[in-house]
Amino acid sequence: MKATAAIIRNIGGPFLIEDVEVQSPVGAEVLVRIVGVGMCHTDLVARDGFPVPMPIVLGHEGAGVVEAIGPDVKGLAVGDHVVLSFDSCADCETCNEHLPAYCHNFLAYNFAGVRLADGSTSLSRGDEVIHGNFFGQSSFASFAIAHERNTVKVDKDLPLEILGPLGCGVQTGAGAAVLSLEIKSGQSLAIFGGGAVGLSALLGARAIGAGSVIVIEPNAERGKLALELGATHIINPKECDDVLAKVKELGGGAGVNHALDTTGIPAVIAVAVETMLPHGTLGLIAVPPPEAMLPANMMSLLVRGSIIKYITEGDADPQVFVPQMLAWYREGKFPFDRLIKTFPFSAINEAAAASENGSAIKPVLLF
Repeated sequence: MKATAAIIRNIGGPFLIEDVEVQSPVGAEVLVRIVGVGMCHTDLVARDGFPVPMPIVLGHEGAGVVEAIGPDVKGLAVGDHVVLSFDSCADCETCNEHLPAYCHNFLAYNFAGVRLADGSTSLSRGDEVIHGNFFGQSSFASFAIAHERNTVKVDKDLPLEILGPLGCGVQTGAGAAVLSLEIKSGQSLAIFGGGAVGLSALLGARAIGAGSVIVIEPNAERGKLALELGATHIINPKECDDVLAKVKELGGGAGVNHALDTTGIPAVIAVAVETMLPHGTLGLIAVPPPEAMLPANMMSLLVRGSIIKYITEGDADPQVFVPQMLAWYREGKFPFDRLIKTFPFSAINEAAAASENGSAIKPVLLF
């Protein structure tokens, strides 16, 4: 069938709105009519040179309605409302341990731009092959082919158009706090960076009853929102000469139980790693510069028994964690909708710019 898609043809963009043809689903694939799709930093990284084949349709925070299913699909039906997440093989050691974000073939399943089984793609434009299957969905399009394993059924009374970010950015932040750091009720947390992932971590921490949550963020408006969402303290590094000392002071004098960096900036990580009490965990999420080294004093880590952990997709199994976040949302504990600013799909380049300049925390494109 025909679909409207945003195609990247050259490294660095722009997104070009074009018509494409979408094949019918095969095997365990599903055809989803996209209602809304989030703009994630990873989409921009792929646009700007992360090795994906071009031309390609990106997009990996899709939400929509199942329009058709392949013959091997067992748990979904036409008309189901769904959130799309990252893809995985569902059969390697870590997938079998319910850690699909660490699938042994994660890069191939999410960035190859083709079906791994036969190298084909479900997208074309006349005789031109258009690469797809980005994160198992390529949802910067009015219709997307996904896979049953990365398609999560959701209740039909939920606001489907804004649910897509639960499949990646929001899941990554909330999962980092709840699943990766395993924050317990009453424990303290310092979050470096108040973007979509950092504020989602704040929401996750609040949902499980964390104690003091300190957000370190230079954007005053984001700091204000963080306070509204439950942060106990905000530190603006532009106005604070010693962020480490301030975190320790606000954490009771000695520091916080855990810390989370969402910036990927080595100088920021150097501060974050020193904020923790003994046996605390520092979670790292953002993509660092390729040449960056971990800026940590080994003796300091030794005497505190500190843990440093890189986190992918919040350590989440989307089939389990997306429903958990929605349950919190229904209970009023997880207002992720406060992070979202909507754009028409035709304004995708404006949404990308808003994500980059910080004027939108989590852009969502609506069809």
